[in-house]
Amino acid sequence: AVTLWEQAIAALSETGAQIIAIAGNHDSARRVSVHSRILEASGVSIRGSLDRIADPIMVKGATDSNPVAVYAVPYLDPIMARSVLMDTAGTDNADDPADDDESDDDAPTPSTRRRVTHADVTKAALDLIRSDLATRGTPRSVVVAHTFVSGGTTSDSERSITLGNVENVPVDTFDGVDYVALGHLHGPQGFDGGRVAYSGSPLPYSFSEEHHSKSVRIVDLGPDGPPEVEVIPLEVGMRLATIEGEIHNLLNDPSFDSAESAYVRVRLTDRDLPQQAMNQLRVRFPKALEMRHIGPGSSAPADQQVDPSGPSRRDRPPIELAVEFFAEQEGRQVDSDEHELLDEALSHALSKQSEMQGSTP
Repeated sequence: AVTLWEQAIAALSETGAQIIAIAGNHDSARRVSVHSRILEASGVSIRGSLDRIADPIMVKGATDSNPVAVYAVPYLDPIMARSVLMDTAGTDNADDPADDDESDDDAPTPSTRRRVTHADVTKAALDLIRSDLATRGTPRSVVVAHTFVSGGTTSDSERSITLGNVENVPVDTFDGVDYVALGHLHGPQGFDGGRVAYSGSPLPYSFSEEHHSKSVRIVDLGPDGPPEVEVIPLEVGMRLATIEGEIHNLLNDPSFDSAESAYVRVRLTDRDLPQQAMNQLRVRFPKALEMRHIGPGSSAPADQQVDPSGPSRRDRPPIELAVEFFAEQEGRQVDSDEHELLDEALSHALSKQSEMQGSTP
């Protein structure tokens, strides 16, 4: 991955493009930006630390008199960013035991104190950016940020951006900026008429992205007026496909031909889980990655639900627990043959357990 990253940066740099990148919530911010000041001499700006958020990268436009101020805002952890951003901006009102002072009549009461959120530190960062932008005349401005904007559509691929703190950032947090290029959400999507946008991930990272239309955005910032945005579809990476049915049909039905060249998620509906099911499926679908046996039903029968007022699992007969577990997994009750097999297996296991306990010194 590191080699691929280096190759991509080198190839982009050779075109003469100026490159700006930020650390996300999956990254080590310190590691990502370790040589940032040296690299900037080569036109590669990689920002991970918080102390340069209001220090823009000035990108020349079509003429030297028309620069664009690009502010790189890496992922802002509320706890780590608070002391750097909110104290500087003078907006700190968080619940911190170190702030408690009984002699301070202006101290917030327990009912008004609250934890610093991701939205708080992002707002503080944008306040600093707007203040800096006001000192630079009227250049066009771009904010590159890793955050979760309210109303965004998520997938199973994103790691929660905060632990225990509110993570959503209102769109109006980015008011006063000509264009906002966002990272974090894997699906391409825009807000405020496209002024604020996620380009999305170039490759899918889970089957929840199966129906995403992957793309990149080319943004043209003229001397004035709104930015012009062109969305360029990407046809890269392996296609994803979810197929469902009984294994015989999946292996023989020509309607599944198109899935043979895709990364496949399989949902088996056979009454019983076939032996070596994944090995059988990979004969036809060599890129099968995930398989789930859902059976003919999707949940346990009503009479198999646990009564919370009944005896605890510890006090219930093992065969009863085994039958209940089977029903939860398969969506149906055991038949008489299966019940006999379960009973025999449990009796054998309990007998062996008694023998082992009896032989223990």
